[in-house]
Amino acid sequence: MPQSLSLVIVHLVFSTKDRLPRFDAPLRPHLHAYLAKVARNAGCEAYRVGGVADHVHLAIRLSRTLTIADLVETLKTSSSRNG
Repeated sequence: MPQSLSLVIVHLVFSTKDRLPRFDAPLRPHLHAYLAKVARNAGCEAYRVGGVADHVHLAIRLSRTLTIADLVETLKTSSSRNG
């Protein structure tokens, strides 16, 4: 039976508007966990999520059925709405 396999790892970096330091130290672990959960719910695997006060880095294995654009849209709209 034929099958399709892929392994695409994407490194995404999001910054705050105007690079203002909006993510204080107590908030960051919650934000990082939330973004990892959003990625998992989209069918992806978040290998690493981290960052500093003005930006976030994500290393994510992209789902075979999802485009990068769809993943970015899902992450950004979800975090903007609830962040």
